[in-house]
Amino acid sequence: MAHRKTAIAIPAELLDEVDEAARSRGESRSRFISRVLELAVRARRDLEITRRLDALFAKDVEAEAQRREAEDLGALAVDWTDERW
Repeated sequence: MAHRKTAIAIPAELLDEVDEAARSRGESRSRFISRVLELAVRARRDLEITRRLDALFAKDVEAEAQRREAEDLGALAVDWTDERW
């Protein structure tokens, strides 16, 4: 992954905490901030996916279709309780 430098203003107290957290993990400040930002972006993306899925399954028609499909698949299942090894 290509890296680009940027300059941002961070409150001194927060930067001190970032430096301490990075030091305790044995990471550079840059690596620590990059990792935390990556996690934040991923969390935001995952939240959006969850929001869309919630909206999809909140629709009664979609929820009913999913329930019927699950029941149909369940009816095709094999009961393995009588199998002997």
